[in-house]
Amino acid sequence: MSRLERFRSLFRTALDVPEEIAPERYRALRRKITLLLTAAAVVPLLILSAINYHQYRATLTREIVTPVRGLVNKTRHSFELFLAERASTVSLISQVYSPAELADERNLNRIFRAVKGEFPGFIDLGLIDENGVHASYVGPYNLKGKDYSTADWYQQTRVKGVYVSDVFMGFRRFPHIVIAVQRMTDDGHSWVLRATIDTGQFDRLIASMGLEPESDAFLVNNAGVLQTASRFYGAVLDQLPMPMPPMTYETATLETTDPAGRDVFITYTYFQHADFVLMAVKPRAEIFKPWTTLRSDLILLFVTSVALILSVAFGLTDLMVRRMRASDERRIAAFVQMEHTQKLSSIGRLAAGVAHEINNPLAIINEKAGLASDLMELAGDFPERDRFRALVDAILRSVERCRSITHRLLGFSRRMDVNIEQLDVNDVLKETMSFLEQEALHRSITTSVSLDPAMPRIASDRGQLQQVFLNILNNAFAAVPDGGSVTLATWLRDPDTVGVSIKDNGKGMSDEVLRHIFEPFFTTKKTSGTGLGMFITYGIIRRLGGDIAVQSTEGAGTTVTVFLPVKAAPTATLGS
Repeated sequence: MSRLERFRSLFRTALDVPEEIAPERYRALRRKITLLLTAAAVVPLLILSAINYHQYRATLTREIVTPVRGLVNKTRHSFELFLAERASTVSLISQVYSPAELADERNLNRIFRAVKGEFPGFIDLGLIDENGVHASYVGPYNLKGKDYSTADWYQQTRVKGVYVSDVFMGFRRFPHIVIAVQRMTDDGHSWVLRATIDTGQFDRLIASMGLEPESDAFLVNNAGVLQTASRFYGAVLDQLPMPMPPMTYETATLETTDPAGRDVFITYTYFQHADFVLMAVKPRAEIFKPWTTLRSDLILLFVTSVALILSVAFGLTDLMVRRMRASDERRIAAFVQMEHTQKLSSIGRLAAGVAHEINNPLAIINEKAGLASDLMELAGDFPERDRFRALVDAILRSVERCRSITHRLLGFSRRMDVNIEQLDVNDVLKETMSFLEQEALHRSITTSVSLDPAMPRIASDRGQLQQVFLNILNNAFAAVPDGGSVTLATWLRDPDTVGVSIKDNGKGMSDEVLRHIFEPFFTTKKTSGTGLGMFITYGIIRRLGGDIAVQSTEGAGTTVTVFLPVKAAPTATLGS
C-alpha cells in the first residue's frame, strides 16, 4: 500500500465514507464531462456518416443490381428462344409430314439427320400412335414399341397440344427434356411427334453469363428442383435448399441468407411459356466490394477523428477532475490530521496517566516486599522461612513484569528513540512468545515453532521488535478458539532479508477487513480493541526498513509475514 493510498484510506475512514463511493464520485464526474464533450462532437459526425452511408449504399446497389437484372433478363430470352426454336421445329415436322411418312423409319431417320444438323441438341425423334405406343423411333436407344399411354407427359400433350417437359433422367439416365406435339388426322385420329433434347445447351447459356467464381446461376422448375447444376446449391434434379421467390414475370431482386449463412442478392425471373425460373445469386460482399474499400477509408477517418476527440475530451476532463480531487484532499487532509493528532494525544495522555497510577502502587508493593525480605533476613531461621522467601520473590518478579508492561504502554503514547543493536531474531521471537505461555497453556493452544538455526544476526531494535511480535501474537491468540494452533517460523529470504511468519487457524478475515487492517482506530474487537495494534506495528516495521504482508481466508486462518533487513535501514537511525 503506497503512502498516497494509505492517506486516502485514512481520510475516508475519518469521514466514515465507504471506499467504493469516494473515488466513484470523481469517476462519475469524469465520465459525465467526458461523455458530454464527446457527444457534442461525435453525434453530428455520426449522423452525417450514417446518412452518407445509406445514400451511397442505395446508389451502389442500384448501379450493381441493375446490370445483373439485365443479364438475367437477356439470358431468359436466350432460353426461351432455344426452347421456342426446338418446339417450332418439331411442330413444323408434324405439319409437313403425314403420320404414314413419319411411321417409315427411313424417312424419319432422314428427317432427324437434317434437323440435327441445323439445330444441335436433338437426341432422338419418335412417332407415338393414338394408343400411346412408340410406332417408329430414331435415336441411340431401343424405344420402339414402348408404351407411354400412362406417362404424365403424354397425357399433358393430349390436353395442351404442345408440351415442354422439365429436365428428367428417364430411360436415358442423363439430363434431358422432351418436346411433344399432338396432331389430328382428317378422320379424327390423333398422334404425337416426340423429340428428346440434350440440356447441355442450358449449361452453355448459364456459362455465357460470365459470373464471378463467388456468384452462381441456375435454372429451376416451379417446384424448386434444379434443372441445371449449381456451384453451391446442388446437382441437377436436387431440391433447391432455399424457398422459391414470389412469382413474377418481371425480373426482380431480393436480399436473403443462403443455407451457408451468406448474405446474398437473388435476381430471378419466371418463364412465360415454360415452367422454369432462372436465378442468379451474388454474395452481398461481392456486390459491396467497392463500398468495402471506401468504407475502410471512411471508418479509419471516423475512428481517428473519434479517438482524437476522446483523447482531447478525456485529457481536459482528467486534468480538471484531478485538480478538483487534489483540492478536496488537501482540504480534508487538514481536518483529518487535526482529528488524528487529537486522538493520539488523548490516547497518549490516557496511557501516561494509567501507567503513572499503576507505577505508584507498584512502588509501594516493591518497597514493602523488599522490607519483608530484609526482616526475614534479620529474623534468622523460623518455620516456613523458605516458603515465605519464595512468596516474596514471586511478588518482586510480578512487580518487575508490571513495570515492563507499563513501559510498553508508555511506548504507545510517546515517540521512542530507536536503539539499534545486533540481535538474534529467533531469540526475540522466543522471548516474546514466553509472555503468552500461560495463556496458551490455559486455553490448550498448540504453538509450533520452526526457527532456522542458520539465521544471521540483524541490526534492529529489540524492544520495538518485541512490541511488533507481541501485537501480532495477541491478534493470533484472539482469533483462534480454545484448542487452536499458532505456528511461528523464520527463514532467510535472501542474503539481505530475513522472514518471520506467524500463522493461526482462527476465524480469518474478509477482503473488506484486510483492506482496512493497517488503518488507525479500525478494529473488529468491538468491545476490547483500540484499533491501534496493527497501525503501530506497520509503522514500526516500516521505520526499521522492513515490510509486512497479511494473507487471510475466512474460516481458515491468517498468516502475517514480516520481512526485516539484515543491515539497519537509514530510516531506523532517525527515530520513530
